Amino acid sequence: MYDSISLFSGAMGLDLGLEKAGINFKLCQDYDVSCYETMLVNNRPGMTGDIREIDSGTILKKAGLKKGEAFLLCGGPPCQPFSTAGKRMGINDPRGSLFMDFVRMVDETRPRFFIFENVKGLTSIAVDKGGKPGGVLEIIVSELEKLGYSTVHSLLDAVYFGVPQFRERMIIIGSRDHEAIFLPAPTHFQQHQNKEMRWVTLGETIRDLEDNPGPCTHFSEERLKYLRMIPEGGNWRDLPANIQPAAMGGAWKSGGGKVGFFRRLSYSQPSPTVVTSPVQKATMMCHPIKDRPLSVREYARIQQFPENWTITGTITNQYKQIGNAVPVGLAEAVGKAVIAAANGTSTIKTKRNRGTSVHNNLFHLEGGNSNGNQ
Repeated sequence: MYDSISLFSGAMGLDLGLEKAGINFKLCQDYDVSCYETMLVNNRPGMTGDIREIDSGTILKKAGLKKGEAFLLCGGPPCQPFSTAGKRMGINDPRGSLFMDFVRMVDETRPRFFIFENVKGLTSIAVDKGGKPGGVLEIIVSELEKLGYSTVHSLLDAVYFGVPQFRERMIIIGSRDHEAIFLPAPTHFQQHQNKEMRWVTLGETIRDLEDNPGPCTHFSEERLKYLRMIPEGGNWRDLPANIQPAAMGGAWKSGGGKVGFFRRLSYSQPSPTVVTSPVQKATMMCHPIKDRPLSVREYARIQQFPENWTITGTITNQYKQIGNAVPVGLAEAVGKAVIAAANGTSTIKTKRNRGTSVHNNLFHLEGGNSNGNQ
């Protein structure tokens, strides 16, 4: 059994994907009481509390493990300081220091592997205003490597792993014993001769819930007035030109593409990144053909939570838990990569030399990052 520990577990999207890969969690932890209740109602071994005040000995004792015994320690410290949708205060935000508690736990529990996940914004945040972009990421990797772990890291887009959603996450994998770790190669593509290996669309994922969506928040009548004018796959730019200034309000003169304003999704494409609320003005998630936001159940489908997985708390809290989660399919792919590295089964060893440039091009194609439209 690959006995492991999860920190900052949230609604457990990362954990569920890693479980599908074959990893067994002896303990899951989160500060949010609603997330803790989600763990318990789904029969997972959970604990709550502020990670800054939790001793590693307590973690190990509750997990029934000794220092050095855990196969994996995983987690994603709260990402608000680094999110491209937030104020981007980076490491100067007190919450930014929570990554150091992840580092502390790695140091004090000494797992064979670790997985650190976070938002795309981590790649561009400087330590100080005017500093080098990506400085925060460099510090995190450096601190983890100081513990004697070898690491690999990159942005991975969930859509390339069978997730019906464009969602980029920064993944760092570390190995205590310097095993041949690697990032998972994509399994799904925008264009492919095999239908089963093409990107998964929103229609394939939620169409059957059109008339039975379950609990759902709502748009104000003011916003619905404009959303009813938007075609499937459109946004504020599809409104009549004379109406756009009134609909957009103060955002009318702001810069940027503003693609999330009055956004109606498309059944024929993967979903944009699921956010913590489908009714936020700048990141609306309106149903493709119904005049309502995506429901909690539709959110969960897009993030690939099992149908029998219960999310606790208020409807607002349920959206938040699901929106903050790692998609299950992406987590499963990362978990399989770690297990393959542990078992030494990830590479076919050969003496063949010819065709090297072709093979390298294929590997680059499979391993390259996505810049899919959102």
